[in-house]
Parts: sequence; C-alpha cells; structure tokens
Amino acid sequence: MTQTPLRALALFGAAAAVLAAPAAAQPAAANLEAGKARAQAVCAACHGANGVSIADTIPNLAGQRVGYLESQLRAFKAGTRKAASMNAIAAQLAPADITDVAAFFGSLAPGNLAAKSEQLPNLVKTRVTFPEGYRSTFRMYQTVNRADINQVRYLYANPVAWQAAREGRPLPAGSVLLLEQWAAKLDAERKPVVGAGGFYTPDRLVAYAVMSSGAGWGNDFPEMLRNGDWNYAVFNPDSTLRAGVNQADCLACHKPLDKINYLFSNEPLLAAAKR
Repeated sequence: MTQTPLRALALFGAAAAVLAAPAAAQPAAANLEAGKARAQAVCAACHGANGVSIADTIPNLAGQRVGYLESQLRAFKAGTRKAASMNAIAAQLAPADITDVAAFFGSLAPGNLAAKSEQLPNLVKTRVTFPEGYRSTFRMYQTVNRADINQVRYLYANPVAWQAAREGRPLPAGSVLLLEQWAAKLDAERKPVVGAGGFYTPDRLVAYAVMSSGAGWGNDFPEMLRNGDWNYAVFNPDSTLRAGVNQADCLACHKPLDKINYLFSNEPLLAAAKR
C-alpha cells in the first residue's frame, strides 16, 4: 500500500523518537532448557510432553504464540482468569518460570506427535479403592446443592478422618472421604425439586468421587502437584473405577488447600465432627 506523505513523516518521526530515547530495559532472555524441565515435570501431565494435549478438552500448546502464553499464565497467576487447576499451578510459578515455559512451548512445532509425559502413568494410576459398605461405617457431614449443574451432593468421612477432625488433628494416612453426585429431580419447568432443608431432591446417582490417603502415596507425584499423600479417583454408579481419569486436575485444584487438609469441605467436616 502506498503511504501518504503525512503518514510517511509520522512513521519517520516515531522512529526518530525511538532512536533518540534512552534504551529501555530488555526482558531477560528465556531459558529453554529450564522451561522444558518445568513443563515436562508438571504441564506435560495434561498438555503433553511435546505440547500436544492428552485429551480433546485440553488445549495444545505446541507452537502457540509466546506472548499469548505468557499473558495467560500471568492472568492465571493473578487470578484474573479463572480455572481452578491452572490458578493453582500458575500461583507456584515465578516470573522467570513463566517466561521459560512460554518460550519452550512456543518453540515446539505444532505438528509434533504427542510424547507421553513420564508423569502421566503415575497420574492416571490411583491407589484409591471403592469403600464398599461405606454407608454403614462412614458419617455424612455435608449436603451441597450444585445449581450450575442441577446436582445435589452428599459428603461422607470414614472413622479415621472423623476421629482426627473431632480431635482437631490433621487427617492422617488411612483417611477416606467420599462424595456422592446425584442428578436432582426436575419439575415440569425443568427446575430442581427442592426438599427438606432447601436441598434438591435426588433422582439419579451420577458418580462417586473419592479421595484417600496412605503413607507414601504422594511420592510418585511432582512436588508442584502433590497433595501430601492424597490420591483421587472417580467411580461409576455401579462402583467400578472410571478409567483414564487424570489426577493432575484434582491435585492442582486442591493444592492451594494445603493448610486445611487439602479439603474444600474442611470446615463443614470439623464442625460436624465436633458436634
């Protein structure tokens, strides 16, 4: 496109001003090896060792614009972009880490074949087993409506966790917490039917989510993800293990709760156990 004389002069003036100005401080150069090590230790569990994700619901990062990756990681770190697992991971990244990780993923060819992360087998494998007969031995300590997905949820704790909560101690190895996920019964207008206590009336069991701890169970996870010795699992309504669930998302989401047993329901558990 041909520039007008005024446009050309404006560009010339802007360039001259930049040349005349003192040199601005340049950002520190990225360390690709450090970025690779950081990315493969944690990010690869979901985004793949070569930046090609392990699932359709997770974005590929290989070949993504470096500036975009940096800005998104900073937003996750600051909490201005919301995603529980990414907020937890980014909160642990130093500014140099963000620069290095973004540069590493940006340096990869988008067409790379996905290489499996060394951490992936440990994150897919879980030591959690379904606690058969839990309703006769566990205690229910909380009921929660999930209006966003029309569910009602019931939370249970096993005797080990219950006794520790009653005594105000950290939950020890052997603690098991179970969450029942029920689809709410809907009325003619497709709204949840509300029953006693303002809670939705359960209609159909969707799944169980279980978190359990054992001595040394967290040793196979990278420190950035590790939740003490907790492992996580999802079970189908028939109590069979739901295969292929990546614990990375659970671990990252619960990671910031390290001072409260890694539990979102820590306060309700303590309150119920001390009644």
